[in-house]
Amino acid sequence: MTEAPSHPLAAPAAAWFRTLRDRLCTAFEAIESEAGSDARFAFTDWERPGGGGGTMGLMRGQVLEKAGVNISTVYGEFSPEFRKQIPGAEEDPRFLATGVSLVVHPRSPRCPTAHMNTRFIVTSRAWFGGGGDITPMDKQAQWSLEDAAYFHAAFRDACDRHDPEYYARFSQWCAEYFFLPHRGEERGLGGIFYDWLGDRTPGHGPEADFAFTKDVGLAFLDAYPAIIRRRMAEPFDEAERAIQRHRRGRYVEFNLLHDRGTLFGLRTGGNVEAILMSLPPDAGW
Repeated sequence: MTEAPSHPLAAPAAAWFRTLRDRLCTAFEAIESEAGSDARFAFTDWERPGGGGGTMGLMRGQVLEKAGVNISTVYGEFSPEFRKQIPGAEEDPRFLATGVSLVVHPRSPRCPTAHMNTRFIVTSRAWFGGGGDITPMDKQAQWSLEDAAYFHAAFRDACDRHDPEYYARFSQWCAEYFFLPHRGEERGLGGIFYDWLGDRTPGHGPEADFAFTKDVGLAFLDAYPAIIRRRMAEPFDEAERAIQRHRRGRYVEFNLLHDRGTLFGLRTGGNVEAILMSLPPDAGW
């Protein structure tokens, strides 16, 4: 078995991602309880044959039709054809990747789908990456615009505490990344996305980059459950559910064709069920 590359932040980062996972799951279970549901997360551990593993957390509830929150710490060697795509992998093919990733698909079309991921990657280099974005089912509706503004404000505050240039840079990166080129449209209404923080993206040192990554996770934890609580009791009709299925179809297209996390997981021998956890339970085209 290949020995994982070492880094002093690898263990603290993995511990933080586990803590954040616990807090997120608690927040989502609390929403279900408030709606009179006893839905809880079921956790499934998995091991990666090449090294490491993770835990898939999945809940199917009354408010949150499908909520997945995963953590993993995996290591090994990149395949020769994949090394050119990863900073530092051509010099040394060994890698370590640790992170937390979630996607929530609410039952109500008035509640937006959301994604959040933060991670730490070590090759012969090391960097943090991640972010979060919001995907309302009706991007033109006033409530969707209000929710997106609230979501963005939380990330702007997190960014501004670390670097006044972060929000403009990372929100633009998000708009460019979560884009379906074959459709000529953004997946949702954005958020922030960053990668190579501490490497190719200017940062302030690894400890500061870690602190920023923590604040990104906490910003999501503060903002998204609040949005769900705001909308989950609003009435909706079958026409709105049809719009929801259509927008979920776009979500599927992006995650299967363009999402880096999906491709990274599949190309490094990750758990397929955990990787495809992001797909909605019901979609249409």
